Amino acid sequence: MKKVSLEVNGKKVSKEVPDHTVLSVFLREVLNLTGTHVGCDTSQCGACVVHVDGKSIKSCTALAADIEGSKVTTIEGLVSNGKMHPMQEAFKKQHGLQCGFCTPGMVMSAIDLLNHKKNPSDKEIRDWLEGNICRCTGYQNIVAAVKEAASKM
Repeated sequence: MKKVSLEVNGKKVSKEVPDHTVLSVFLREVLNLTGTHVGCDTSQCGACVVHVDGKSIKSCTALAADIEGSKVTTIEGLVSNGKMHPMQEAFKKQHGLQCGFCTPGMVMSAIDLLNHKKNPSDKEIRDWLEGNICRCTGYQNIVAAVKEAASKM
């Protein structure tokens, strides 16, 4: 067992978990933050993307103990004073989702992209989101959502 202390969505948390606990399990099963989805457990689909110290990572392959002391932001942590993040609003407005399973990871990855590049091209958006798989949308509306959010972030 290992005590893991993190700041998650602005709140300090400290929990004792088995050494092999991955971050996605820590978030979902220990903290009940189920917005982080797990689709593959092999870092292929991107549904589990969260931000650790401001950078997007796939939480299904990161050990919770390895990010001790870090700041983690999940999809739940994007809402501020009851208002959705501009990226969430853009996904809603542009219909950048269908079943919604990949959406949290897409949103988190897209925010990280815009933190690196303020006005990305369609190709740059598609290249950045290459590690996030959507089986429903065909990506066109996702790209449109990222472009809209870029104008508001």
